Amino acid sequence: MDKLFFNCNLFDGTNSTLFKDAWFVVNSKGRISNYGTSEPPHNIVKKIDLNGKYVMPGLINAHTHIMMNPITNKTEYLTETEITVQALHNLELLLKSGQTYIRDCGCAFNVDIQLARLSQNNGLFNFKIPEIMPSGRPLSMTGGHGDFTEGIDGCSTWGYLTDSPNEVRKAVRNAFKLGAKNIKVMATGGVMSATDQIDDTELSLEELKMAVTEAHSKHMTVAAHAEGGVGIHNAVMAGVDSIEHGSYISDEDITIMKKQGTFLVPTLIAAWTIAEYGEGKLPQYMLDKTKAFIEEYFKNIEKAIKNGVKFAFGTDAGTPFNKFEEAPYELQLLVQNGATNFQALQAAGKLSSELLGIDADYGTLELGKFADFLVLDDNPLIDVKAVQQNNKQVYKKGHRMF
Repeated sequence: MDKLFFNCNLFDGTNSTLFKDAWFVVNSKGRISNYGTSEPPHNIVKKIDLNGKYVMPGLINAHTHIMMNPITNKTEYLTETEITVQALHNLELLLKSGQTYIRDCGCAFNVDIQLARLSQNNGLFNFKIPEIMPSGRPLSMTGGHGDFTEGIDGCSTWGYLTDSPNEVRKAVRNAFKLGAKNIKVMATGGVMSATDQIDDTELSLEELKMAVTEAHSKHMTVAAHAEGGVGIHNAVMAGVDSIEHGSYISDEDITIMKKQGTFLVPTLIAAWTIAEYGEGKLPQYMLDKTKAFIEEYFKNIEKAIKNGVKFAFGTDAGTPFNKFEEAPYELQLLVQNGATNFQALQAAGKLSSELLGIDADYGTLELGKFADFLVLDDNPLIDVKAVQQNNKQVYKKGHRMF
């Protein structure tokens, strides 16, 4: 049955124009079949009055870790059952806060792949969760960022340990076989790994090129964890689809990324929460790393944004104190560091959908696309903090979830 949603102020995600006194129709397949302003159609039985509130596309989070608990921060020696239970809980928090589609960027036991498959086949029953683009286990060098176990078999529960192009090829092919849609590669060290520094170069240029070649030949994207300058450059030159974090991004790589169309996924909130809440609660090495780079990191992201690099919305949700339900705060941080309200909102909709390759169906509220949308009390184009509203209405394919 068609549904008519009327009496709203509509931001469709395509430009900064707000359509006042708007209405739209959602068909039985959950897609937008008609829309307009002023007088709505009279021949539709099911009508939902939105009472003059603000409608915008659902958020697309391009960088999450659904296996993680941001309070306990435990990543080692978790069982597959623990991870699955944690992931289902986190997925519900993501959806309730307005994130209707997510890409997971590294999950032990490939739980994200399994949950995505179950969800597509209606096997999760009454669980309220967003759509999932899974990456499965990430690719890391032995001893590098992502090697969070003591295993030496090259195939630990957290990540694939890959120390040559051939090992990278095999890992990507295995991920493809299991159902991954994105490949996560660790090009540099990171904040949460004890044995390396942020600017350590890890997977080599040749290994990164192999990951890109194999993934792209199988219609998968490649997301590179890349914080140090050399590792960022290697990942950009290898042709990855997105640089995740980009802490020490250089002017040269800003220029190359803009020319190539390489996306940047800043995840500013991940560093902010460690600096804000971590003192006395996290290992000292995490605090030391964060304090040493956060100021320059934020300045570099602002420079990239203002110089026209395409950037998508991602939060690294699950990292220390980086709660899944607080992901909308990333929009505020983007605005505080160079983006306009409209740019931040587009990053969380249109641009994230382009990065994930789902823009034919998601990301904007246009004819033929799925009706994944939020209903807010205030105008997010005036202030993106409006998206932080706790009791916002969340719809997936025209059905109210929260």
